[in-house]
Amino acid sequence: MDGGGTGNIGGYLDVAQVVLYMFWMFFAGLIFYLHRENKREGYPLDSDRTDRSGGRIKVIGFPPLPAPKTYILPHGGTVSVPNDKRDTRPIAAVPVAGFPGAPLEPTGNPMLDCVGPGSYAERSDHPDLTYDGELKIVPMRVATDFFVVKGSHDPRGKPVLGADGVQGGTVVDMWVDRSEGVMRYIEVDTGSRRVLLPTPFANVKAHKVQVDSILGRHFAEVPGLHDPQSITLLEEDKIVAYYGGGTLYATADRREPLI
Repeated sequence: MDGGGTGNIGGYLDVAQVVLYMFWMFFAGLIFYLHRENKREGYPLDSDRTDRSGGRIKVIGFPPLPAPKTYILPHGGTVSVPNDKRDTRPIAAVPVAGFPGAPLEPTGNPMLDCVGPGSYAERSDHPDLTYDGELKIVPMRVATDFFVVKGSHDPRGKPVLGADGVQGGTVVDMWVDRSEGVMRYIEVDTGSRRVLLPTPFANVKAHKVQVDSILGRHFAEVPGLHDPQSITLLEEDKIVAYYGGGTLYATADRREPLI
């Protein structure tokens, strides 16, 4: 008998096809792994079809949640996710219709009630830090090694006007990001208190600072700070959300359809 064909795997298998199947199996496993890892934060979801006070149905879907994993934070402490941390804040809005996903109509002050474009996440109420452990975002009166480049508009001392042209305050300082080397906020004195204005909402001109997202009277209600020399992650979200909410809720006509 001729046993010359024994061990000749290539004669019985299509190696290219086997490699292709192995690649498909690997790719399917990769998709499963990435999709599951994507559920470490934000899951389980809460169904809006059930009563919030009575305990909403948890929505997980496929694949299931991954096992909790603990991460060491760069400046001390740890965090484990997923951790089933849920947002229990009351929603100051009601659906305009009875179908799931209907738009929400605010019931209070939408610029302060975390609704729509004025919503924000409950981030850590601690300041962000640089790699060296220093406060990352501080006013220039603290970060004295920062300065305004010659030829650029220095907003300090200039009036801050709202979308209605009414002055909401006067610029007294600028807050810089020590890690990125950019200006993050403009500090505004409203006459009764000092508030921060995120630079993306500010149009710094030669003789004024124009803000189109809110009106002049709204500067007095901008969320404040615990410490006048630093800002926490939660405070950042609240402040940015306030100006973001103004893009829709500052005036009644902004909430109307364009056509």
